[in-house]
Amino acid sequence: MSSATDSRIVVTGATGNVGTSLVRLLSEDPKVGSVRGLARRLPDWEAPKTEWSAVDLASDQSDLVKEFEGAHAVVHLAWAFQPTHDPAATWRTNVLGSMKVFDAVATAGVPTLVHASSVGAYSPGPKDHAVDESWPTHGWPDAAYCREKAYLERALDTFERDHPDVRVVRMRPAFLFKRESASEQRRIFGGRFLPGQLARPDLLPFLPDIPGLRVQALHTDDAAKAYQLALRINVNGAFNLAGEPPVDAELLGEMLGARPVRLPRPAARSAIAAAWGLHLLPASPHLFDAVLRLPLMDCTRARTELGWHPDHTAPEVLEEFLLGLQQGAGASTEPLRGRKVG
Repeated sequence: MSSATDSRIVVTGATGNVGTSLVRLLSEDPKVGSVRGLARRLPDWEAPKTEWSAVDLASDQSDLVKEFEGAHAVVHLAWAFQPTHDPAATWRTNVLGSMKVFDAVATAGVPTLVHASSVGAYSPGPKDHAVDESWPTHGWPDAAYCREKAYLERALDTFERDHPDVRVVRMRPAFLFKRESASEQRRIFGGRFLPGQLARPDLLPFLPDIPGLRVQALHTDDAAKAYQLALRINVNGAFNLAGEPPVDAELLGEMLGARPVRLPRPAARSAIAAAWGLHLLPASPHLFDAVLRLPLMDCTRARTELGWHPDHTAPEVLEEFLLGLQQGAGASTEPLRGRKVG
């Protein structure tokens, strides 16, 4: 990114979990002249140097080229997790919408594209050691989220071949949490009517210990710092982003004072599949299958080439998020609206 103060950054999905953190950082960055946030619904929130545009990537009516003209970089964060029962709908927004963004970046002559990929793009991998960015990105094909993230990795391969003049960065973060995202993530994964007040240690006498359930977590603000650094520094390619240590039943048990109890995978999956089939749980059993197979990520490249280090440990991230669940925390954008239940 140019060091001139007239640099213009466009952020898609600017009112979501990552978008709000990144827009806040960029709006306070003296090296950024202006920010344009694109979102399906305009927010009540105002940030310095930031203008908003209503854009729906699933619609053919939005003129993305016009939004991107004159931009020094586009950060593509927009993503739809729901409806999990209608994968054609999420494909329309996530895959077809992303390809519209890529095409508009090329047409508008934007020199830098930073794309939000995910740990979910990775093929099944180890839980006992971390893999770097060269690990295959074919996802877990049965889960729509992973399938879509992996497909866009292939789409970006083609984009980079056809547009070598565009600097492309792919961020692959772990699971992202912050206090303000608690209500949104409760609705996405647990359902609108799951009370956040239930996220209390005294109500959890034991924790299900499911084989393979060992993942990484990262504070959303730490992820946003990596995006900001990728805009400032002339790098390209993929970057793993994760906090330490990995999260499993033993760590959660120590945090919450609850005893881990072994639960076989088939029993856990059957319960999730039944709740999902009855539309009681938004998170699908296919995503559960994928999470059990996600590799742990090595973040050496982000540390050495971006100079990135997370400010929060994984336990700190989860403690903040759980407190947000209990309080019905949120923010003044439509995706992040705070509600305790309903």
